[in-house]
Parts: sequence; structure tokens; C-alpha cells
Amino acid sequence: MELRLAQNAEADELLSRSRLADLIGMLLDQQVPMEWAFTGPHTIAQRLGVDDLDATQIAEYDPDAFAELLSRKPAVHRYPGSMAKRVQQLCQYLVERYDGDATKLWTDVDSGEELLERLRALPGFGEQKAKIFLALLGKQLGVTPDGWRAAAGDYGADGSFRSVADITGPESLQKVRDHKKQLKAAAKKTA
Repeated sequence: MELRLAQNAEADELLSRSRLADLIGMLLDQQVPMEWAFTGPHTIAQRLGVDDLDATQIAEYDPDAFAELLSRKPAVHRYPGSMAKRVQQLCQYLVERYDGDATKLWTDVDSGEELLERLRALPGFGEQKAKIFLALLGKQLGVTPDGWRAAAGDYGADGSFRSVADITGPESLQKVRDHKKQLKAAAKKTA
């Protein structure tokens, strides 16, 4: 499946073939536009001088040098230092528990709930981020253990345009943005 989360051909090509890139993009997806977050893995790969991201390489990278790598202009994230640390923690976790292979998070799960638990356990992934990533796996990447939609909650519903899991191009990106604006407006009204 071809992902179009970054709205950038080279970045989307990496996301389409690398589940580690997808996890890193999801981790970076906070307090920056979605496209910026999901372009981050490609920028990291370019700066490392590699075609594919490797969890072991990132996990073992000198932390100060990795923070500098993410901080170079244009920075990979609004908070490049703290996000560099989180990306390394995520990769260290994957190396320690899944031999550095992101796909091992789901290859042997029996249910959507079990996969959700594994995603929640990832450094930097809370409840919402785990559900959104589970929805992305199910909707766009064919990872559909029993009960995945229920485990993903509202993010698992078809046609909801609630999150990055629903982005397949510029039109759906705009629908997700519109949905988020509506949520913010509603929250302001009740505040």
C-alpha cells in the first residue's frame, strides 16, 4: 500500500515501505503539522546518509549527535532535542523487545486489544496515539487482527476522517484538518 501521509513523494515512499518510519512519524506527530511529522523519518534517513531507517543504528547513535542531527535547519520537529531522545527511546525499546523489527509488534498478536496494549507500551505512545496507529495499520497497511476496529475506537470507523489513519491524499488531509478544527471550536465553546 502506498501511504500519502507526508504529502511529499520521497518521504511517502519511505513511509510506504518502512514500518519503523511509520512509528517514528507517529511519534513525531504532536505540536507540528502532520505532514511535517511524517516527513521527519525521511529527513532523519537523509541526514544519516541511509536509504532505510534501522532501529539498532538509531538506538546506538550518540545522543548528543542525534539531537544535533534533528536540530539542523530545517529542524525535524518543533522540539528537536526532546524528540531526538524520544525517537532513540522508541528504537531502543524495539531493539530490546522486538530485535529492532517494528513489524514484530503485530506479527503474532491474536487480537486488536493485544496489539493496542503493545502500542500503548511504546515509549512516547499514549492511549490516543496507540489507537490512531492501530487504525492506520488496519485501514491502510492490512494489519487487521480480530477486533482491531473496536480496539482503535472511533479512529477505526470507516469514513470518519478523524486522524492520520484516514489520510490518503490532499482531499482527505483537508477533511481531517476540518474535523480537528470543529473539535477545537466545540472545546472552546464549552470552556
